Amino acid sequence: MPSYTVTVATGSQWFAGTDDYVYLTLEGTAGCSERHLLDKPFYNDFERGAVDSYDVTVEEDLGEIQLIKIEKRKYWYQDDWYLKYMTVKTPVGDYLEFPCYRWITDEKEIVLRDGRAKLPRDDKTQILKQHRRKELETRQKMYRWKEWHPGFPLSIDAHSHSDLPRDIQFDNEKGVDFILNYSKAMENLYVNRFMHMFQSSWSDFADFERIFVRISNTISEYVMQHWKEDFMFGYQFLNGCNPVLIRRCTEIPKKLPVTMDMVECSLERNLTLEEEVKLGQEPGPDNPIFLPSDATYDWLLAKIWVRSSDFHIHQTVTHLLRTHLVSEVFSIAMFRQLPAVHPLFKLLVPHMRFTIAINTKAREQLICECGLFDKANATGGGGHVQMVQKAMKDLTYSSLCFPEEIKAKGMDSKEDVPYYYYRDDGIKVWEAIKSFAEDVIQIYYESDEVVCEDVELQAFVKDIYVYGMRGVKASGFPKTIRTREKLAEYLTVIIFTTSAQHAAVNFGQYDWCSWIPNAPPTMRRPPPTEKGTVTIEQIVESLPDRGRSCWHLGAVWALSQFQDNELFLGMYPDEHFVEKPVKEAMAKFRKNLDEIVNAIAERNKNKKLPYYYLSPDRIPNSVAV
Repeated sequence: MPSYTVTVATGSQWFAGTDDYVYLTLEGTAGCSERHLLDKPFYNDFERGAVDSYDVTVEEDLGEIQLIKIEKRKYWYQDDWYLKYMTVKTPVGDYLEFPCYRWITDEKEIVLRDGRAKLPRDDKTQILKQHRRKELETRQKMYRWKEWHPGFPLSIDAHSHSDLPRDIQFDNEKGVDFILNYSKAMENLYVNRFMHMFQSSWSDFADFERIFVRISNTISEYVMQHWKEDFMFGYQFLNGCNPVLIRRCTEIPKKLPVTMDMVECSLERNLTLEEEVKLGQEPGPDNPIFLPSDATYDWLLAKIWVRSSDFHIHQTVTHLLRTHLVSEVFSIAMFRQLPAVHPLFKLLVPHMRFTIAINTKAREQLICECGLFDKANATGGGGHVQMVQKAMKDLTYSSLCFPEEIKAKGMDSKEDVPYYYYRDDGIKVWEAIKSFAEDVIQIYYESDEVVCEDVELQAFVKDIYVYGMRGVKASGFPKTIRTREKLAEYLTVIIFTTSAQHAAVNFGQYDWCSWIPNAPPTMRRPPPTEKGTVTIEQIVESLPDRGRSCWHLGAVWALSQFQDNELFLGMYPDEHFVEKPVKEAMAKFRKNLDEIVNAIAERNKNKKLPYYYLSPDRIPNSVAV
């Protein structure tokens, strides 16, 4: 009688193992096996991290194995199980791999295909076509679109983290509890004694050191020492926490009420005002134009106001909208339209890890009405919602294409704009990701025609346009993809946004924002309406009070930390792909990334302000914090 050897790998995360009964059924081209209980006498099966083997004997040869069905039935109490993969050794010695990487909950069953990636056109038998269709139908019921606020990209239909499908929940929900994490951060930073002192002002700038000096690092300490200086004010627009706003001016804006006489003493390169354009604002008697030549405190307070405004744009638009919310759109569309056997699902799923979960948690605790965002930020209480709604008009496909966006802002020339490390490193990472995407596409799409015929790909692209971008034609998001070249760019946009772009604007928050006068989350007094009246006391009274300062510090600390067991760009421990050509493409990708890491490390040597946010060994695969 034919015998199959089945290997079962259980996940290593907490509570991954199970004591429930597990049954296996093999379905082949020549027949279907009976339902077999996977159990070894006097042995604790399916323990966390275990790899167990079982012999399954059948009466007749089943032909080529097409599907395996796994059923879990309760033994004593409900016991979820995380199945990494199964392998099947056939009677003739062939090995088949069946990736799973999913939770099996309650008394449910899952049906798996072998790990070879297949496009819809590759499925010839009815059983495989039906399995593909049923998987998507099930997923589309689980992953539903919902409008959180009018004008926002649509998000997942879930009120809380516990409402999410088990497969996309965090392994440990306490690890991403914002209230717990922020409170813990303040305790670790020795500032918890100040956290409830709202409306209690600091005495002077040195007073901020009481909540800073114990946890300083190289960059944050440098910021503390130099934040008043103009070079530091300007440098942050190039390589700080929000390096995406700066653009080159080629002509003086019509609304700019600044004259050559006002700024002549500040133009160090002997250029005219027309050649050195700075800022623009509406002129008026109560809206003076502050200059570097003004009184020290006048100019300092003006820069603090700009830094505070930049902080709000960074948090709400650059960070929340353009990485978190956009990445959630990609994630939901992927789960709804790409089955697990699709090569693009296998390519993208590592870059969607925990994204829907972290955003759901944020809507639950952080950016909701009366959430933690309201405790410390001036744009809390609904201001952040209005900012996102306004920024949606600038959220275009081309603005997510990194090289295209850099060029559109006139910032692409290294000669004209040197020391723009965000641009330099970002281009390298973009090209590495694009090369990897092209390699994978070449394996599965032999021509542009195959791209056009992939109905699941087209449904995925359409979901993103219709629901993510709300069907706004001006967004420039494609409704369809018709060429391999365009597909490579599209996949690069997704992977870059969910990994590198988020890393660039998230993990420097403690470095640049922990010295609170450099990035005030709220200003408690209005800006001055005349020159020559600003005092040091007025500046300190304008800055956040003790309570908001501590909540802010806890927030930027917590948001700047990597996850436990973080997976960085190029790390794919879950083997969704089993084919050798793809694994070779992954190895090439990692090699390219390693070269970028080495180049960045060499450049950063002996720099007082190293730039490392786009070093691939510091870029998590996905938006998960």
